[in-house]
Amino acid sequence: MSTYQLERLDNDLRILTAPMESAQSVTCAIMLAAGSRYETKDTNGIAHFSEHMFFKGTEKRPTARDISKEIDAIGGEFNAFTGKEYTGYYVKCAAESRDVALDVLVDMLRNSKFQPDEIEREKGVIIEEMNMYYDTPRDFISGVYEELLYGDQPLGWDIIGQKETIRSATHDTFHSYLDHWYKPKRMVVGIGGNLGEGLNERIAELLGDLTSAETGEPEPVKLSVDGDTRVKVHTKASDQAHICLGVHSYPLEHPDRYVLQVLSTVLGGGMSSRLFTEVRERRGLAYYVYGLNHSYTDAGTLYAQAGVDINRIDDAVATVAKELRTIAEEAVPEDELAKAKSFAKGRFVLQLETSQGLIMFGLRREVLESRTPDPQEILAELDKVTVEDVQRVARDVIDTRGLNLAVIGPFDDPARFEKLLA
Repeated sequence: MSTYQLERLDNDLRILTAPMESAQSVTCAIMLAAGSRYETKDTNGIAHFSEHMFFKGTEKRPTARDISKEIDAIGGEFNAFTGKEYTGYYVKCAAESRDVALDVLVDMLRNSKFQPDEIEREKGVIIEEMNMYYDTPRDFISGVYEELLYGDQPLGWDIIGQKETIRSATHDTFHSYLDHWYKPKRMVVGIGGNLGEGLNERIAELLGDLTSAETGEPEPVKLSVDGDTRVKVHTKASDQAHICLGVHSYPLEHPDRYVLQVLSTVLGGGMSSRLFTEVRERRGLAYYVYGLNHSYTDAGTLYAQAGVDINRIDDAVATVAKELRTIAEEAVPEDELAKAKSFAKGRFVLQLETSQGLIMFGLRREVLESRTPDPQEILAELDKVTVEDVQRVARDVIDTRGLNLAVIGPFDDPARFEKLLA
């Protein structure tokens, strides 16, 4: 299994490498510890909007077409993504084209023009992306759920922002955000696959002259973790309802992170999990249903999500709630635990099979936790999880913390659902 190596330049920028000897390709990525939770109310959406604008042209490559032509010419794939706690940019290409990929990536991040006419044009694109997001309940339900969990603070806001903040964005809005957070200390360059020669020297040439600077940290999240049940309904005419039902869990680096992962796998990982078996196979209440744990650096949630029959939504909510309570009340059988651990390990190993999956996993760990991952250690930690661990953690997060339910569908009365969760 591939191992990660970390180097640090004099300006605090980190270089994470993950060689794959058999690969013919390389994935070059830059990830930053900066995302939508680093915004203010007035700039909500600017992290994601900035990601779009980096593709719009530099001095050397003046238009979006000039940038994409250069990546097309090497048969590469390039894209970017914005999360609440990180933002990433990457090019995947044949190993021989590594330096072209790095040059384009760095040029975009260092020399993008942010021209006013391009900003105005892209506002329309973002608004349409927003409309698509709101019209896709399977995606939008997670936003409704996180607003319920975290309220009116950055972790509770949508990454894509609000239409008002997007429409009012100017050249200065971008630069006040980027000049503050896009600093070497928050930046990791990741290269996975067939690395080639002289890699670190090339990155030092491209980024070694960036000025180091302290950025501070975003405000810590304020949580109300108690035994109260909370329900949020987003009323929308639809033929199907979407639900997220869960509890506050643990932050990313919690000692029981791997126990939580196994617990969520028992609940909703794969087609033989408890939720899939009970909600879909036995009762026919949903087409899709799954459960997982999602953690930020200072908060987390264990939850189930499903798209359900609007006429049987009460049954679906009650069934999911019952599965959550059951796993807290009754020990998981040893054979079911063994299956869940094997599933979790198998999915983890599959994630590392490609240069892109390998380096993206490593970058998330390095950016969010400042820890260079060891895949063998992660597999060993999953192996260690016991029946007693799972029940202890299930009791802590499910029995002692109130259930939270977000619903999208043709409903307007939260009280009807509160009764189901009592």
